[in-house]
Amino acid sequence: MRLVAEGDTAAFERLIERHQALVAGTIARMLGSNADVEDIAQQVFIRVWKSAARYVARAKFTTWLLKITRNLVFNEMRRAKRHPHLPMQIEPEAEEMPLRDEATATPDATLLQSELQDAIEKAITLLPETQRMALVLRRYEELSYDEIAKVLDLSVAAVKSLLFRARTELRERLKDYLER
Repeated sequence: MRLVAEGDTAAFERLIERHQALVAGTIARMLGSNADVEDIAQQVFIRVWKSAARYVARAKFTTWLLKITRNLVFNEMRRAKRHPHLPMQIEPEAEEMPLRDEATATPDATLLQSELQDAIEKAITLLPETQRMALVLRRYEELSYDEIAKVLDLSVAAVKSLLFRARTELRERLKDYLER
């Protein structure tokens, strides 16, 4: 970050390459769609560039980076609530038929797995934003409770409580699938 603060674009490019998967993955899991992932990820790194001179290493760099990501994702979620948009419909003839792979599971098993994955993703998107962010950071980004607490500006106990409530709500929403 010291090199980035000095205007070193090569250092900034290395920083982006190293952390873009973390940022993009977090954004995609929070928003539940890939439509705005690239735009928001780009905004995150623009903020990193603009804030580089003011950056002070009080915690891990990724914690600071995820705070920026959190703020932009929460802003986008609030904007989307105020200005909902309809998803684009794909024409049936435009869809490609997947090639059949004999080594994969049966169509029924694949369909059930796909249905379960869709249900999980939908259930996650219905969680309150702070619960969803805590869950994404813990489950997908594998951050510790302490790291999540720093990203969300909460205590470790509050993070544990958020995750407990999120998991409880997910279990309730997915109980039909869990009982199979």
